[in-house]
Amino acid sequence: METVILVVVIALVAIGAIGGLVVGTLKKRKLPPPESSSTPTITAPPAEPHVGDEAETPRDEPRRTIEEVGLPDSGGAPVVVEEPAAPPAIEIPEPSAGRLVRLRARLARSQNSLGKGLLTLLSREHLDEETWEEIEETLLTADVGVAPTQELVERLRERVRVLGTRSPQELRTLLAQELVQLLDPQLDRVVKTESGLDTPAVVMVVGVNGTGKTTTTGKLARVLVADGRSVVLGAADTFRAAAADQLQTWGERVGARTVRGPEGGDPASVAFDAVKEGIAEGADVVLIDTAGRLHTKTGLMDELGKVKRVVEKHGPLDEVLLVLDATTGQNGLVQARVFAEVVDISGIVLTKLDGTAKGGIVIAVQRELGVPVKLVGLGEGADDLAPFEPEAFVDALIGD
Repeated sequence: METVILVVVIALVAIGAIGGLVVGTLKKRKLPPPESSSTPTITAPPAEPHVGDEAETPRDEPRRTIEEVGLPDSGGAPVVVEEPAAPPAIEIPEPSAGRLVRLRARLARSQNSLGKGLLTLLSREHLDEETWEEIEETLLTADVGVAPTQELVERLRERVRVLGTRSPQELRTLLAQELVQLLDPQLDRVVKTESGLDTPAVVMVVGVNGTGKTTTTGKLARVLVADGRSVVLGAADTFRAAAADQLQTWGERVGARTVRGPEGGDPASVAFDAVKEGIAEGADVVLIDTAGRLHTKTGLMDELGKVKRVVEKHGPLDEVLLVLDATTGQNGLVQARVFAEVVDISGIVLTKLDGTAKGGIVIAVQRELGVPVKLVGLGEGADDLAPFEPEAFVDALIGD
């Protein structure tokens, strides 16, 4: 019996010792606070540091003032601070009057073969039938056209026969007079920039892809601004992504605002809005750049007619300029005929006349359409678009 009691006492003592140890351990550990909601909060373990990560600054490190904190080493390179782009400076274009005279040397370089060739042939001691055939061939090669060539040769033959003796200066004067006559100096070559109404004059620019139509529209804006006119540009070429951006850049350089629409949008709507904005701003001229349509695409040509009709809801079109690439020669006449059937062409702009162009195309295209060449492009420069002057053109064509 005593043995049993002793075992019980030892057991109780052991249980008491174990209980005291557990209670002591619990007192040392902080139990988590009771949850405020029924949803348990799961705390993710701290992320493992990766190669290259900075070690955390020890919490017991003394704090430094802002003066004591150095900037990171930039390796000696200057710190670049980007500034907002400044608006482009407004340019003042050179006056358009007399531009063709100033660009005479550039024009003469590419055209002298015609003038010098004719003068050389006319200066022969005997002008037989073979010589006159060579003169005719020279004119045809220069894209003057069959009918104008025959007319010029007949007049030259008659005048040379009457003149008798022919000095180089007399021949040059004779040839210049006949060429100017073929260009018809009586034609009105002024670009219409006054509507006669309270609304702006509206000029629509049309042409085939690749003729430099959008660039020409931008250069024409410079010509008008140089002559004291205020301009609004309409980017109705919505099918070529870069066309509106290109036109807007041209406009910004001379302070002309560009009205544009979404890419692939309705060109007629953009043209309508451009005229509307021009009226609201009291602008002198609204220039509308249309898409460079292939003249073989009937549907696109019909759309060009739609642009014209929509614009005319504001008032009549004052000018429709057809841009032709002078280097295309007689093919440009085919383009001109098709465009003339859709819109009433009132003037022609010949671009790239400084390159490999043959100057006779000026005569041929005027004869074909019965409308004057009003502007010519003589280079890549911003102010290389010049009003066409028959006398100055012929003077450059023949050379000294």
